[in-house]
Amino acid sequence: MTEILYDEIPSLDLADFTSGDVNEKAAFVEKLGQAYNNIGFVAIKNHGLSKELQDNLYDIIKRYFALPDDVKAKYEKPEIGYQRGYTGKGKEHAKGRNTGDLKEFYHVGQDRASIPDSDPIKAEYPDNIWPTELPEFEEIALEAFKTLEAAGKNMLKAIALYLELPENYFEDKVKYGNSILRQIHYFPIENPDEVPADAVRAAEHGDINLITLLMGASADGLQVLRKDGKWIPITALPDQLVVNVGDMLERLTNKKLKSTIHRVVNPPRELMNTSRFSIPFFMHPRSEMDLTCLESCIDESNPKQFTDATAGEFLDERLRELGLKK
Repeated sequence: MTEILYDEIPSLDLADFTSGDVNEKAAFVEKLGQAYNNIGFVAIKNHGLSKELQDNLYDIIKRYFALPDDVKAKYEKPEIGYQRGYTGKGKEHAKGRNTGDLKEFYHVGQDRASIPDSDPIKAEYPDNIWPTELPEFEEIALEAFKTLEAAGKNMLKAIALYLELPENYFEDKVKYGNSILRQIHYFPIENPDEVPADAVRAAEHGDINLITLLMGASADGLQVLRKDGKWIPITALPDQLVVNVGDMLERLTNKKLKSTIHRVVNPPRELMNTSRFSIPFFMHPRSEMDLTCLESCIDESNPKQFTDATAGEFLDERLRELGLKK
């Protein structure tokens, strides 16, 4: 595989994969694999998320984050590791750091009502938490969750083919998976001198999950670390989702696919008093998924780099590192 230093992330059309044309599908898989080998990020269009749904979701979360802090705090549940509902300002920090990120966020997970009682995974998930002040939040967020999950499943099919696995390799592993729709507010800082000197909107990190699907943010700031150590800005067109490799997929593929380090930098000082909103969908598998490195990704030039673990074990470890679980 030729190493490429991208100045911007590659753009792909998911319709090429789903159209039924064998050649278009194969070309999509090859381009996706090359991008995920080199930089770990792509931008895709024709993902199924309408502009109307995206606008509705951004509108509702802006209204939620505009509520008084004491109202928002009613929906904060540290006893479940903040896995549903609200997480207050500065509560999360990147792995290896103690300074909290300059953000607050709201988590939506699988709708337990849609999971059959016969599936033991149902008992692992807490119920979603819905703010009574915004009764329409539930319908909008769950529709976005299902739409992004469907797009993610198609991306995983393409990834499976690139890895020379059966196309549906991930299907049973992500069915009712532990995915999270995270609505983030990078809140305004009225006086930058009052926050720690090293505080940033989101310190450099890799995502925990299999893949992340990110709809366009309300402002610039996302950057990805290229192999040569240069940070490049990531911007998606309004009709695109940015989709990147997470640590679980990197682990499964023994670093054949790259979970690239990224961050959200602070705006110029004169813009620190403005908000930034962002909505990533973290696609997680079921907790029992085995993340043992694939035999096909291990050889003399790339020996096994990770100890064996399930997705649930790995997630638990990382949540502790992030300060979200004791």
